[in-house]
Amino acid sequence: MTDAADLRRRTADLLAAHPPATTERLDFLRARFDAGLAWVHFPEGLGGLGAPRALQAVVDAELEAAGAPGNDPGRIGIGLGMAAPTLLRFGTEEQKKRFLRPLWTGEEVWCQLFSEPGAGSDLAALATRAVRDEKEGWVVDGQKVWTSSAHLARWAILIARTDPDVPKHRGMTYFVCDMTDPGVEVRPLRQITGEAEFNEVFLTGVRIPDAHRLGEVGEGWKVAQTTLMNERVAIGGIRIPREGGMIGVAATAWRERPELRTHDLHQRLLKLWVEAEVARLTGERLRQQLSKGQPGPEGSGMKLAFARLAQEISGWEVEFLAEDGLTYDDWTLRRPDGVDFTGRQAGYRYLRAKGNSIEGGTSEVLLNIVAERVLGLPPEPRTDKDVAWKDLPR
Repeated sequence: MTDAADLRRRTADLLAAHPPATTERLDFLRARFDAGLAWVHFPEGLGGLGAPRALQAVVDAELEAAGAPGNDPGRIGIGLGMAAPTLLRFGTEEQKKRFLRPLWTGEEVWCQLFSEPGAGSDLAALATRAVRDEKEGWVVDGQKVWTSSAHLARWAILIARTDPDVPKHRGMTYFVCDMTDPGVEVRPLRQITGEAEFNEVFLTGVRIPDAHRLGEVGEGWKVAQTTLMNERVAIGGIRIPREGGMIGVAATAWRERPELRTHDLHQRLLKLWVEAEVARLTGERLRQQLSKGQPGPEGSGMKLAFARLAQEISGWEVEFLAEDGLTYDDWTLRRPDGVDFTGRQAGYRYLRAKGNSIEGGTSEVLLNIVAERVLGLPPEPRTDKDVAWKDLPR
């Protein structure tokens, strides 16, 4: 049984064989993966050691102290937080061996092709079609939207409709899509921040081999649930230190600008600070539960809290800074690698936080999930439950 002492020994061996000061970054990351120290709870041979998830912190602390390079999780968050757990649970051995190592090292960026113009909150209504061709593969046609990192991605996790003659939740299949296929077109979507971190993706005659299917035909919704639950944990359950993240930026502004303080703003900041700390501790408890299995609907509650706090804290900061809070550094159209909530101006945080209640599941949908699957309240009436997708009004 792998314990903390064993992990420290293995980490020391890695550092001795590949000193961070003299080893190329990518070579070090590959060696770390091969040593089973990438994500210790994954199986041996796939970047892990089959150890408890909580022991990952032991490895991370040792490597950070030694100045070892990281894999830039902000850039490859979709791969780490969504694609990898789904591949681990539903992928074949060949798929796991092919995709997981370059995913973790950041050699291959992933994106998520789920939402569509007519299927956002109601994802199961998606219309992108995947039809079998003569060569035991699939031909995909359709449009996806709000796709983060599509302009950087090598691969995508894709859900498409393979059977329009059954109810919407039962006629979908899950695939890995090659973003370099000539039928894939990525167009930027400019946001309120001026940037285009999101994209719309057009799929025209895209060919996907059946070997890149995850799960059984028609069970795409089941596979997608693993992705979606992990996505919400990844967004709302990020590990941060006490007074870290956006509340830390707000608290720092309060300490550094005493001339702007008022009693009302002080009371509101105290309330937000307490709520942020409660959310942080709740996230820690959620991660402890995760160490014992797959994420459940509780992650939706964390994502709800994250979205509300981000919007309220950023709004407080803009109000506190007065005229300075209204400034904005750059409206130039850019296509960033990720989102930086703490390294930009208050105006950026305020604008970007508006998307937190939409991305990763709208707050309205997540409230329904919490109500029905966590609290056990009666579900909303659904008139389309037993109706074939092709017969639904659109």
